[in-house]
Parts: sequence; C-alpha cells; structure tokens
Amino acid sequence: MKLSKKVLGLGAVALLSVGLAACGSEGKENGSSTKSVGKSVDYKITGIDPGAGIMEATDRAIEDYDLSKWTVTTGSGSAMTASLKKAYDKEQPIIVTGWTPHWKFAEFDLKYLEDPKGSYGGEEEIRTIAREGLEKDLPEAHAILSNFHWTEDDMGEIMIAIQEGANEVDASQDWVDANEDKVAEWTDGVEKVDGDKINLAYVAWDSEIASHNVMKIVLEQMGYKVTLTQVEAGPLWTAIADGSADASLAAWLPITHKTYADKFEGKFEELGINMKGVKVGLVVPQYMDIDSIEDLKE
Repeated sequence: MKLSKKVLGLGAVALLSVGLAACGSEGKENGSSTKSVGKSVDYKITGIDPGAGIMEATDRAIEDYDLSKWTVTTGSGSAMTASLKKAYDKEQPIIVTGWTPHWKFAEFDLKYLEDPKGSYGGEEEIRTIAREGLEKDLPEAHAILSNFHWTEDDMGEIMIAIQEGANEVDASQDWVDANEDKVAEWTDGVEKVDGDKINLAYVAWDSEIASHNVMKIVLEQMGYKVTLTQVEAGPLWTAIADGSADASLAAWLPITHKTYADKFEGKFEELGINMKGVKVGLVVPQYMDIDSIEDLKE
C-alpha cells in the first residue's frame, strides 16, 4: 500500500479499533470465528515506553473498563509498529497504543476504539514548554519557540519521508527548505545570535522526532548551537523543571502528560500550543470487528 502524502491528521485518516478473532486469516486458519477478541490476542495490548503518558492512560483504561484479564506490554514505539505490521500483513488481530499524528495511519487501514468512559480524554494539544528563566537567558530562542506552530499535514510530510527511507535530518531540512514562509513567521522580528547554546528534550515518538529536528534546523539558522536530548516522558519533564534542559515541543496536554504537568506545576513555563487536534487511544486494524474498549470485556 503506497503512503499518501496527506493522511496523518484525524480528519484525513481512518482511526483505529480492536478486532474480534473472527477477523482475517487467523480466524479462518484456526477455525475459531467465535473466539473472543481477548482470547485472540491473549489478552495483550501492545504498548510503548513504560514512562509514556499513553501508557498511564492505558492503565487507567484497564481499571475504568474492568479489564482485569488484560496486560500491556512495554517497549519502544518502533517495536510497537513492527508488531503492528507483522500482524497486519497476516490479517491477524492486534491491539496497540496509538496516537495521531503518526505515519502508521497512512501505511495501514486503522481505527481508534471508542472510549465512552473518557480514559484517554478527547482531542489534545501538543504544547511547547520551557525551563524557568529561558526568556531572560535566551530571549531570541524563547520568541521562536513561542511562535512555533504547524499542522498535522506539515508534520506528516516529514514522518512519511522518514518512513520511506529518508534520514530524519534530511527530511526535516527538506521541509524547512520548502516552507520558508512558515519558518519566517516563527522567526519574525528575531535577531540572530552567535553560538548561544540550547538543549531541547524530546521523547522518541515519530511526531516529536519530526518537530524537534525541524526546530533544531531553524534555531541553527538563527545562530544557535542546538543539542537534542532523547529521553522518556518523566525525565523530560524533570529536565525542564530542574533546568538541565531548556525547552521541549513535546508536552501532550491536557490528559497524556497531566501527571507530569501537575507534579511540576510552577517549575516550568508554557510557551503555547504548537499543534491542535491530536489524539491518543487504543488502535486496531479496520478488519477487526470491534469498535469500543467496552467490547474487550467480552
């Protein structure tokens, strides 16, 4: 299936869902069309990094929906997508933790499971946060970071290019080169500096890899020496709060990173929303005959 170039936003791509075992080739091979969805996936949800906010929300969903038989496996985002691809290619059932924007919605025909209890919240925002004192110490960078905003389609162009084999730096540079007008909005009225250092922290989600590589290029064009530090969500927020990192474009709020935002309240500055309408939840292939998290109890 060839990747579409504009299909990573919530309005442009099908959302995920969990499937009954009566789906795909596995049900046919095993002759078990009546097997419950739980049995078909061994009551397992394939997750990502244990410190990610989506994992906390998934633990909350298991409690909210009384899914006592279910477990959530941990691993990297790339391991999750590898498991998804393996199952998808064989039309086997699988349930994963998912978020948009993400290239997997362009690569596979997926859907979100409905979440009537609101364990994952509704649409979210990706916000830019900074350590206290950044505006005083690095006013030009503070202004650029505060101005930064873009769309799911913008981010999607980079994620798709990376998925198709491009280096993340090259893909980001290509986007910057092709979108000088948008970059000019972020840097409007900002003077260049001479080698000032700045450290941006990010989580290893494909979305955040895209945004932070773009910002690194933009800040370097303005004269900064930029370090990108990849960490999990908890250490990211800790680093911003204690000043060991200067800023991050990767705060998913109000739900996904709520625990960290509450924990470090008063110890960071929120610079603004850099993307609206993002989403997290449980995702399944469209071929699975299931639509809601509530159905996992069956």
